[in-house]
Amino acid sequence: MEPFKNLINATTVANAGLHLQRAWTGFDRKRFEALANHGLEALELKARMLQLADAMRATLPDDFNSACKVLEASLAPALPLDAQGEPEGLTSTEASTGLAGWVIWSMGEFVARHGQHDVSRSLACLHALTQRSTAEFAIRPFIQQQPEAVWPVLTRWASDPSAHVRRLVSEGSRPRLPWGQRLQALVADPAPTLPLLRTLQDDPSSYVRRSVANHLNDIAKDHPDLVAGWVKDHLIEATPERSALLRHASRVLIKQGHAPTLAAWGLASGLKGHAVLSLSAPDASVGGSIGLSVTLRSTARQSQPLEIDYAVHHVRANGSTSPKVFKGWKLTLAEGETRTLDKRHSLKPVTTRTLYPGLHRIELRVNGVALAEAAFHLTP
Repeated sequence: MEPFKNLINATTVANAGLHLQRAWTGFDRKRFEALANHGLEALELKARMLQLADAMRATLPDDFNSACKVLEASLAPALPLDAQGEPEGLTSTEASTGLAGWVIWSMGEFVARHGQHDVSRSLACLHALTQRSTAEFAIRPFIQQQPEAVWPVLTRWASDPSAHVRRLVSEGSRPRLPWGQRLQALVADPAPTLPLLRTLQDDPSSYVRRSVANHLNDIAKDHPDLVAGWVKDHLIEATPERSALLRHASRVLIKQGHAPTLAAWGLASGLKGHAVLSLSAPDASVGGSIGLSVTLRSTARQSQPLEIDYAVHHVRANGSTSPKVFKGWKLTLAEGETRTLDKRHSLKPVTTRTLYPGLHRIELRVNGVALAEAAFHLTP
């Protein structure tokens, strides 16, 4: 798989130079490309993005409003949405008519760095940029530094005709957006975003609704009871689309066994019956996998909705262990039913976790309650 950093490359720079010059005949394309390309191959993704933004600062008009006009005039048509409201990819026609895609990240960074003195003009430019990729990172410094000027605009944008803009309202204000500046005020108190999420959770675009679900999941990390209450209240007369959104929003709380969230989904009681967990082998190697077999036997006189997850207690470098919860199965167990479930758990290394040899416990959780466990030795 090609590294993400290669998505900003010499071709990106050349295309940006071409369309910025098309938008403004006074643009020094040669200087821009020299600055943007200098040592580019040695840089990681974010550093490449910042270098392009620096090159824009050195070559766009000094007047901020004029610079924004050049950026806006260089853009391709807004990215279209498919029948489900998801953004479609950049076509060769759009690439030839203007800028879109990864270069927008650098353009947004330029606006965020140099537009704090003119929030209204900056947000107007971000409104255009986000329709060609996203301005979710660029809008965050404005929310952080000048929230009183930004919230009324986001309220209007929640009803914008463009799904790209409506998604920006949710995604740009997420308290803990991955890769983005953490919005500590919203981590402490997410109240300003709640009216926006209430408006957007029934958006016709799945692109927007998925952002709302992820936003609520962010809030759940610091205010789990708030999100549990949200789920309980908004499940009433919910459409299938809203139910799916709320399910995605509460996925981590369900895995954690958060009692109010489980109750909101009708999962407050544990399994009435017995659960057995067994493994396919006593040993496994890093890079391989291990099989899990779960047998459930109901002793209840009615069907039971069950969320079945499992926690792997990974060995750490210092010999201690830490659990990581994985999704297992979602099912309804009938009265008196016995059911066996099988799954293979991958032991391939991932970038976010190093696997160390040692005894690993696997804990079976049904509706958030630990009911059975097994263990295996992981070898190099």
